[in-house]
Amino acid sequence: MSKSRETVWDEWRDLVNMAPKELEDWLETEESKSVGAGEGESKGHRSGRRIVEIRRATKDDLTDADWDHMAKVVGFIKRHLAQGGPDSGVRTSAWRYSLMNWGHDPLKS
Repeated sequence: MSKSRETVWDEWRDLVNMAPKELEDWLETEESKSVGAGEGESKGHRSGRRIVEIRRATKDDLTDADWDHMAKVVGFIKRHLAQGGPDSGVRTSAWRYSLMNWGHDPLKS
């Protein structure tokens, strides 16, 4: 991890804007399961389950692996947001669904 933990923490808190229960409920939907590459559970969906666990932990209880995953999540969200979403239909877009699997709902302010 090249960023400091404080930087990762600040970016994580800014970008992961879904509450643990909200994300957990989202991950149970067909929409959540409909995005991502590969067969079986997508990388983003698996990440979402991990994000729920991290969000429920205290900062002092985070492991090195948790910090690494947090940095990965921050990087994914930033890259995905930089690509920009669709011109219309954002609410039901695969772009939004993918971001939500990683804990970020772009429709939240």
